[in-house]
This record gives sequence, C-alpha cells and structure tokens, in this order.
Amino acid sequence: MELHQLEYFVAVAEEAGFTRAATRLHVAQPGVSAQVRRLERELGQPLFDRSGRAVRLTDVGAAVLPHARAALASVNAVRETVAEFEGLVRGQVAIGIVTSAGPVALPEFLAGFAERYPGVEITLAEANSDVMVEKLRDGRLDLAVIGLADGEPAGLATQTVLDEALVAVTGPRDALAGRREVTFAELAERSLICLPKGTGLRGVLDRGFAAAGLRARVTIEASDPDVLAQLAMRGLGVALVPESLARYYSAELHTLQLRPRLRGKLALAWRDGGPAGPAARALIDFARATVREPDPV
Repeated sequence: MELHQLEYFVAVAEEAGFTRAATRLHVAQPGVSAQVRRLERELGQPLFDRSGRAVRLTDVGAAVLPHARAALASVNAVRETVAEFEGLVRGQVAIGIVTSAGPVALPEFLAGFAERYPGVEITLAEANSDVMVEKLRDGRLDLAVIGLADGEPAGLATQTVLDEALVAVTGPRDALAGRREVTFAELAERSLICLPKGTGLRGVLDRGFAAAGLRARVTIEASDPDVLAQLAMRGLGVALVPESLARYYSAELHTLQLRPRLRGKLALAWRDGGPAGPAARALIDFARATVREPDPV
C-alpha cells in the first residue's frame, strides 16, 4: 500500500468520479484508475461501485475512507513538523465559510495571514453550516465560519464573531409595514423568505416556530441574505434576516422585531482536539487573535 494510492482513493471518493479526481490531482485519469485498482487488489475488496453513471463508495470503501484521510493527515503533519523545527511554517490549510458571513472581513483576514505565513497554501470554500461542521470533524477543514443555532456543536470549539437579532422585513406596501413587531402566529400565516435548511439562522428560525407550536411556511429560500432582502422589496413575502442587513436596506424595507426575540450567531469553529499540524495551528491562533468576539447588540 502506497501513500499516493490512498491520496487517489480519497480524491475519487470526494470528487465522486475518476476524471474529476485526476483533474484535482493534476495527473492522467488512467493513472488514477490503475492505482485505485491496485489498492483494491491489495485489500481484496472493491472500494467503489462502478456499475452506475456515478462512482459510489462501497460499504468497505466508506469504512476505509476516514482511515485513509487520517493516514494522509498524519504524513502531512510529519512534513509540517519538520518544517516547523527548521523555523518555517509551511503546508496547506482549508477554510470554510457560510455565504451569509458578509459582516466578517474575510479578505482582510486572509491577506493578513498570507502576509505573515507566505509558505502556507490557503484553500477556501463556501457551504452551509451543517456541511462544514461535518468537514471540520473529519479533518477536511481546519477552520470555518459557521452559524450557530443550538450552541457549540459536539467535537468543536468556537469563538463568536457576530451576535445579533433576527428580524422580519417587508416591502413598504405590505400589510405589516405599519407595525413595529410581529408574532410567530402572524408569520405562520405569511409566505416567508429565508436562508435554506442547514444554515445557522434557519436553525434559529425553525426553533422559534417550534417553540411556539407552529410551522413556518417557507416559499422561497436563498443562500445570499441580500437576495432575501431584494425579494422582500418586490413584495414576494416576509424575509427573515439579520438586523444589520435590515439597517442597510432601511430606505427600501420596513423592519419588524420578532416577538419573542431571536438571536443568531456567527462563530469561528475548529476541532476541539486541536489541528494536526503547525500550519493549521498557526491559522487558528491567528484567527482567534484577529477576529475578536463582539459585545451582543
């Protein structure tokens, strides 16, 4: 068993295909297929089901995948540790962020980190909070900005970077436009526009309705909070957004406080057990020192 075989296996599993894995690895597709088949022959079990149009993990492949990732992470940690003893911080770090993390000054943060650690390669991806929590737990991400709905996720440590109220916004001609507050019972009768399931703010909203014994009637979902506001401007429903976004669109939208109040949080998150290598440790230390926890507003 060779390390590059494990690397090819993990790439095919994550990309759900040999061609996409080869593109990611910058190697020829036949080479990827050949090395994965050699690995399967050595293990005596097929790792992928190739019978359909999409390549899928077999039960054995799914069981092997976390161990393969752990082996590759350990080897990378060895390399990074040696570099650290040479006085350098090198390696790769992976960061995830929710689309709705606009208030977080991510470009400035990344530029500052790259300036301090020029030998570290940074990758950045967007996803919903629930997806990133799983990627943090299995080591595919070193750090993420996630929305919190139910407190700190198991296995992760967090540092709050934004804590604010969730509000309802409508167009100026909406029946609610003359009101200052709105109840969940009233919102349950309306078409709602909000972030999709799996996001922190959607989790907060769903919990609010559940606590009231009601169910939200969500007719439009969008991952970008600005799109939610713009849809509400055009009279397509009542949008649920962070209060800071409502203030930004105050000239075009009417804001209503929720009764009872709800708050949403964005937080830095990382594995509670700590990162595997010095590059990831440097990233987390830099983030915690740079992105300060605010006072609630």
